[in-house]
Amino acid sequence: MKTAIVMGTRPEIIKLAPVINKLHKKDYSVIFTEQHFDYHMGLKFIEQLGIRKPDYSLKIERTVPVIQISQIINKLAKIFTEIKPDTVIVQGDTNTVLAASVCSLKSGIPISHVESGLRSFDWRMPEEHNRIATDHLSELLFAPTKNAKNNLINEKVHGKIFITGNTIIDSINNYEKFSSKQSQISIDKSNFILMTLHRAENVDDKKTLIPIIRTILNSNEDFIFPAHPRTIKKLQEFKLYEQLTESDNVLLLESVGYFEMLELMKKCLFIITDSGGIQEEATSEKIRKKVLVLRKTTDRPEAVFQGFSKLIGTNPQKIDLAIKSTSKNPNVPHKPSPFGNGHASEKIVSLIKKNIS
Repeated sequence: MKTAIVMGTRPEIIKLAPVINKLHKKDYSVIFTEQHFDYHMGLKFIEQLGIRKPDYSLKIERTVPVIQISQIINKLAKIFTEIKPDTVIVQGDTNTVLAASVCSLKSGIPISHVESGLRSFDWRMPEEHNRIATDHLSELLFAPTKNAKNNLINEKVHGKIFITGNTIIDSINNYEKFSSKQSQISIDKSNFILMTLHRAENVDDKKTLIPIIRTILNSNEDFIFPAHPRTIKKLQEFKLYEQLTESDNVLLLESVGYFEMLELMKKCLFIITDSGGIQEEATSEKIRKKVLVLRKTTDRPEAVFQGFSKLIGTNPQKIDLAIKSTSKNPNVPHKPSPFGNGHASEKIVSLIKKNIS
């Protein structure tokens, strides 16, 4: 069986690394779209996680999503014709995932979708469009939880659905033991809050981003804020960048690698974020940190239901209250992660071999 693994962003690399490591080296090709256009958001993670150099790099142009998607489809079509994979493996909900899925379908290649069935029910999110379309195009759907499976059943997708857990827990189990030695940053602060922010509905909206940052600056808490390149751009555009770099309580960092992020998560008091992946990672027994979710909806409700995360929205008063109360009690329940036990990648590879001829 020959597989093509298509990925383009940091989360895809982290979550597909355990799957790649379970496949025989001669049986797969790695195709990297470079959707993030930034070494620190892409190839750096491939190097850190020990994945072999991509067999194909698409080097798409920095442009609007619809043109970006069309470029990926056009370039992938030529590659698929050349390598003739038996299935294309994609993960998540990015433009890369949608483009690869459309190209696979029209090339007559079955799609294997890792992390199927997530729903925020928030149509403002481009990720929601991508994941719904991909789920309805896929032949094999690997749902991380029962809730995700139920979403797929309710939508009457045509493909086969399997509950596997989330491969992000596999990655933490595989790499956490190396993170303290491999991390390139030293953390002098103690009792700090880790913050990340990158969702378009937060970062691109001036009326949302400015109040969030001002609430953080006006708090009495110490923050470490590793910022996505597009977040940095918006901070500069909205005249917030200098305020952060000159503040006494916020340490603003350029985007960091996987090992560095693991160390920040392990050592922080708690996390405030709009990231979906961090909501999952924080439930791992290796991390176990409370997460305040800076969104109106979440596609990881399992973490909220079990008390690992709290949905706080973007209202500054509510953010301030949540930070104060969580600083006093940042504990999380002693429960297993709702996203699996770290064997998702084994299940996924086994299921692909059984179901793809």
